[in-house]
Amino acid sequence: MYNPVEIILKKRNGYNLETAEIKAFITGYLDGSIAEYQMSALLMALYFQGMSETEIAALTKSYIESGKSLHFDSALPVADKHSTGGVGDKISLMLAPLAAALGLYVPMISGRGLGHTGGTLDKLEAIPGFRVQYPMQEFQSIVEQHGLAMVGQSSEMVPADKRIYALRDVTATVESPGLITASIMSKKIAEGAKHLVIDLKVGSGAFMPNLKRARELAENLVRTGASFEQKVSVVFSNMNSPLGIAVGNALETIEAIEYLKGKTLSDTKELTEVLVGQMLISAGLCQSQAEAESRIAEVISNGKALEVFRKMIQTQGGDPKVIEDYSLMGTSTLQIPILAQQSGYIHQIDSRAIGYALVKVKAGRMQISDEIDYSAGARLFPKIGDQLASGDLIGYLHANDLKLGEEVAKLISNAYQISPLPKDKESLILEIYTG
Repeated sequence: MYNPVEIILKKRNGYNLETAEIKAFITGYLDGSIAEYQMSALLMALYFQGMSETEIAALTKSYIESGKSLHFDSALPVADKHSTGGVGDKISLMLAPLAAALGLYVPMISGRGLGHTGGTLDKLEAIPGFRVQYPMQEFQSIVEQHGLAMVGQSSEMVPADKRIYALRDVTATVESPGLITASIMSKKIAEGAKHLVIDLKVGSGAFMPNLKRARELAENLVRTGASFEQKVSVVFSNMNSPLGIAVGNALETIEAIEYLKGKTLSDTKELTEVLVGQMLISAGLCQSQAEAESRIAEVISNGKALEVFRKMIQTQGGDPKVIEDYSLMGTSTLQIPILAQQSGYIHQIDSRAIGYALVKVKAGRMQISDEIDYSAGARLFPKIGDQLASGDLIGYLHANDLKLGEEVAKLISNAYQISPLPKDKESLILEIYTG
């Protein structure tokens, strides 16, 4: 029998916890024998003292064992992607159909948007009737039959993480590399994916402000995956500018469909191809990034990727007519111009500020219970390094309240730092790490 106070004290004083101690603490928290304030104390100790590779693996294992897991036939190339969250990040909607069209099986468990970042489930639910909650076995069956499914986390899967993440959110312990690793990896391992690519965002619109912090997290992710026989690669991507043009649920879903129709944007195309390429190479379906890009171009040009997306919508209860008629997802009554306030070159974009501004028009939420307006959002055209004249169009705010919309349009304009001096364009892909 382990004493929770002694475990907290041990970690507070900088000693590594044993696997059995971590398992006992998680089990005790779930059965009620360990109080919430004690779990909060342990989380804070882990946050400040850091976590060893063994501790992270033990916490990940405890999370997985708190619920049920999926197990696919070992012959199937089961792969997934996880993003640490960004502004305008609709990549999952492009990547999953592409990957399935190219022979991968993609059991994608996604989340809802909170704060400045959007959520894949909110974008999918902009499609009328689209269902995101499934019992685990039904979810697995859909993936085995159709090659992919995009759903929310089941209450049966890693319930310990779900409870503890909510506690981390209110105890200022979210941004711990060890705790983040256990949270991400437990879900991806429990869903049965053997090949995982992480889109680790770095920059003004990301949780990771710089590459140094991001590399620490990447090493944890790759090592933890290896402990569970999962191949993990990490793509560090630049989140100093919103991705693509669209920010907002229906607008981003439209942009993703347009991509699958062959109408691509340079940044979302580059990131999607790199991530899908890593998945294909890891699973042995391609030997190089160049081969992956050639195959991606083929399934877009012949319509196969779009057809996979259409079939997924239909299978999960959505209206596939949205592929042709975007108005079925709702249309905002207002499109308010967002204008540059001075002339010069864009040196910095506060993507986080843009995300939070759009929460005001209900394009996002601050609490999971907040109502979403699927039609709200923005289309933002320039990137860092682009030149603007005073009064030039930055983009359009899509909203349904004029006064609030004008306020948010001004906030978004203020997020663009413009200087007379020229500014170099920034690379989107910063590094790729595979351990």
